Amino acid sequence: MRFTEFDLSKPLQKAISALGYEETTPVQTQAIPPGLQGRDIVGCAQTGTGKTLAFLLPALEHLLRDQAQAKNPRVLILEPTRELAIQVAGEAQKLAARTSLRIAAVYGGAGMRKQINQLRRGVDVVVATPGRLMDHMRRRNVHLKDVQILVLDEADRMLDMGFLPDIKRIVGHIPHQRQTMLFSATMPPAISALARHFQRNPVNIEIGLARPPEAIQQALYPVPKHLKMRLLLAILEQMEVESMLVFTRTKQEADIVTRQLHQAGIAVACIHGDFKQRERISALEGFRSGKHRVLVATNIAARGLDVEGISHVINYDVPEHPEDYVHRIGRTARADADGDAITLVTPDDESLIYRIEYLLDRKIERKTLPGFDYDVPVPSWAKPSAKALIQRVTQSQSLADRWRSMC
Repeated sequence: MRFTEFDLSKPLQKAISALGYEETTPVQTQAIPPGLQGRDIVGCAQTGTGKTLAFLLPALEHLLRDQAQAKNPRVLILEPTRELAIQVAGEAQKLAARTSLRIAAVYGGAGMRKQINQLRRGVDVVVATPGRLMDHMRRRNVHLKDVQILVLDEADRMLDMGFLPDIKRIVGHIPHQRQTMLFSATMPPAISALARHFQRNPVNIEIGLARPPEAIQQALYPVPKHLKMRLLLAILEQMEVESMLVFTRTKQEADIVTRQLHQAGIAVACIHGDFKQRERISALEGFRSGKHRVLVATNIAARGLDVEGISHVINYDVPEHPEDYVHRIGRTARADADGDAITLVTPDDESLIYRIEYLLDRKIERKTLPGFDYDVPVPSWAKPSAKALIQRVTQSQSLADRWRSMC
């Protein structure tokens, strides 16, 4: 379907054309028509499927048709991370470039003063992270009594990050008569319950998980836990790595990996939830420009991360959620380029790999790095106790059993 088939205002049509959008994605095809009708929507779609336009176009079109003038925001879009808030607000500003609509991004890790000035001057659309929005609400910098459209984007991620209490408080300040669009990569019971609580007779849209591009060469590299860093350094030395994105599970692990790479003489930067916004921007700019050969990131910090030309994605830690694996490795092999996705797998990770392969409906090739010594003994200080080993094995088995019972 083409965007020209939608009944959109001329300023939006011109903006879409200028941005080079022609054909709609499946989620846009299914979500935009009911969105333009003012219907509530529950959309299950991964990042990268085009869902941002699926909710931005109906929201902006509503504002252009309404023609009402209000100081308070009439559209509120909640995002789990500052990166996504910045990205979505930027997309909204591009679409609204030929209109008088005012868009503000409200997120933590940045100074309050600029955001306060924007909100007090008046805005039509606020794209916000829940925590910072709550701060502004407490300080009476923003009032939500005129909100007509609410968008909950990446709803499962917001719940994972513990934002549910804040979301409920925020929604409590929004009129009941509104349009609510909820988008989530997965649809666990908690998200279904959230939809029932916040929405009225929503249109349900489900877009299957996009498979990783064929251009991505996926491989598992089994390795003892104490040799993971050595293997990562060997990969950097032996393979033709132009730029590498390394994912860790925790902020602490990201700091450790970054420090060890730096000590090895690798040009490396890091982003995670503890970094201030200007530090994240600096790290990303350095990575994009080639100043940093490696960028280490956590899942949450990497949401909305858009960098072209990444030759290698390394899962230093296997992701706990199979969907995150697809999201991570999709950062390479963009714009018809080839890319390598390498996952370092310890014995403790086998149940997680089982889930990933089940989701992909395929086995991922296991490889070893030529010349690498996999028999280096575990240092005495790193050896776990017998009790810890028993607990680890038991937990791993129980996780695998629970997963199989669900499949």
